[in-house]
Amino acid sequence: METLIEALSYPFVRYALIVGVLVALCSSLLGVILVLKRFSYIGDGLSHVAFGAMAIAAVVGLTDQMMLTLPITIVCAILLLWTGQNAKIKGDAAIAMISVGALAFGYLLMNLFPTSSNISGDVCSSLFGSTKILTLTKSEVILSIVLSIVVVILFVLFYNRFFAVTFDESFAKAVGTKTRLLNLLIATIIAVIIVLAMNLVGSLLVSALVIFPALSAMRIFKSFKSVTIFSAILSVVCALTGIILSIPFDTPVGSTIVITDIVAFAICWVIGAVRK
Repeated sequence: METLIEALSYPFVRYALIVGVLVALCSSLLGVILVLKRFSYIGDGLSHVAFGAMAIAAVVGLTDQMMLTLPITIVCAILLLWTGQNAKIKGDAAIAMISVGALAFGYLLMNLFPTSSNISGDVCSSLFGSTKILTLTKSEVILSIVLSIVVVILFVLFYNRFFAVTFDESFAKAVGTKTRLLNLLIATIIAVIIVLAMNLVGSLLVSALVIFPALSAMRIFKSFKSVTIFSAILSVVCALTGIILSIPFDTPVGSTIVITDIVAFAICWVIGAVRK
């Protein structure tokens, strides 16, 4: 407890808690939609795209890597979700191609044009988020807060339309809903969440923030609204718990959060089985 109290006196730990809670909240909201649309693996694909974009930004020498990472990730998200239904290469095949290609390209760039003597450390930090969440600057925290607020507001405003597109896109289109624009909005929001979440858990673990809270909520609740609300609450609790536990036990923040999500899923699965 003394170690925890002492750690909370440092600004970078408070920054990590703030960003962690906001990212977990946003991830859980869109996670329900992605799981129901059977696009849950897109988080992993887009995180690899963001890794490749971060490698380009590092080679070019950009001080604010998000200026390049965010637009590239948004474009790829649009290509996957907005045009995915009409593309010749669809669904999981397109995600796999972009995911593997971006990951290989980023790692190749980091080796050809190293920005530091510790390449393996840089790669590990990018893939697993081992230290990134503890090196956030005040400007990055403010940007994360602003983007998270925008994501939550958009989700609340378009809740009914997201609901319609998630469960029956053909019917929603038939009654006049602009489904292509909604898919464009969903793709953009997902890209923003992925870029924000990379600082928390890294590229390889980012899908856990999207998938586990939604699946856990579905073990207990059945309605869309109940699943969404419980998923958001559970995701925030798991993120806080993971960050707090990682301080005294000196474990990687991202991995600890993911393990916490897995434990929560196991508990929810048992509760759901008992209720049945």
